[in-house]
Amino acid sequence: MIGLWAIGGRSSAIGQEQGQGQGGASGEALTARGVAFLKGRQEDAGGWSSEISPGITGLVVTALLRTGVTPFDPAVEKGLALIEQTIGRDGSEAEGPHANYLTAIGIMALNEAKKKGAGDRYDATIAGGQSALIGLQWDEGEGKTPADPFYGGAGYGSKSRPDMSNTSFMIEALRETGLPEDDPALQKALLFVSRSQNLDSEFNDQPFAGKVNDGGFIYTPANGGESQAGDAPGGGLRSYASMTYAGLKSMVYAGLTMDDPRVKAAYEFIRQNYSLDENPGMGQQGLFYYYQTFSKALAALGDPTLTDAEGREHDWRADLVAALADRQGPRGEWVNPADRWMEGDPNLVTAYALLALASARSDSGPRA
Repeated sequence: MIGLWAIGGRSSAIGQEQGQGQGGASGEALTARGVAFLKGRQEDAGGWSSEISPGITGLVVTALLRTGVTPFDPAVEKGLALIEQTIGRDGSEAEGPHANYLTAIGIMALNEAKKKGAGDRYDATIAGGQSALIGLQWDEGEGKTPADPFYGGAGYGSKSRPDMSNTSFMIEALRETGLPEDDPALQKALLFVSRSQNLDSEFNDQPFAGKVNDGGFIYTPANGGESQAGDAPGGGLRSYASMTYAGLKSMVYAGLTMDDPRVKAAYEFIRQNYSLDENPGMGQQGLFYYYQTFSKALAALGDPTLTDAEGREHDWRADLVAALADRQGPRGEWVNPADRWMEGDPNLVTAYALLALASARSDSGPRA
């Protein structure tokens, strides 16, 4: 799980800056140190941690652009060139087990460069990448009907079993690069997202739906369902926070509002399990993936505060900055000692942290 922004968004000040962490560290100060760390870690060919996954370069470049580095910065230029090489000039050449991630992350990086002044040079690659993502989606082209739990989802690559992480990146990339929320691909994806929620409702016909029924999300409904958090008593599948925030973000990006019962249920799970100390349901595993989904989802909802199940109001941006301030290393890096899903790699994890901080500066949904 390489697991990995706003239309008319406005900046949000927390205190004097983007939030104060422990010891008065601001989001801007944390960001500056993280950017310096990453810029000093670039490989000669333009990538970051390429031996682990070429997708990490796309996450790093997007993070740098969203934190104020320009597309004409030498490090970013080299990274963008490598991304184009990876997904091809027509956006359709990403191959292997991570084709969906590589394409989604790649076109988001190129789109970010376009918005920051790179002009239309990446338009053809972005459009091709959109088509490639839609081609990887499980639908009639793979012999699936809307009744199939695979339908609308995306997996790691062509014919790979779909999951919520891949699907959420596909949805995010398509919306960020301009597809409207009512696009057929996004509405198909919403069927898969709805089936990934532990919610007994008209939107989920899977056998596990009502066994936990807490509004949280699992990893996939395919092949009978699977949760990275394991099984629940009574045969259900445990919800966990990183996938719940990914599911909430995906529903908002596909046009649902707080009036929808699926959004209400996901938000209630979040209220019941609000924490920046861990990835609820997974402990320290996937913590920084969780931080970036947490920030993107709450920014998409646009509310600067969240009231938990005990009635305590949280300034979630300030809480996020404080959590990241506590965890930043001496070189400006972040890394997760619980090394699952590649979170032992400081380049990947620092990119996640910077993406979380960037989303915390915005109050609104996908930046199409």
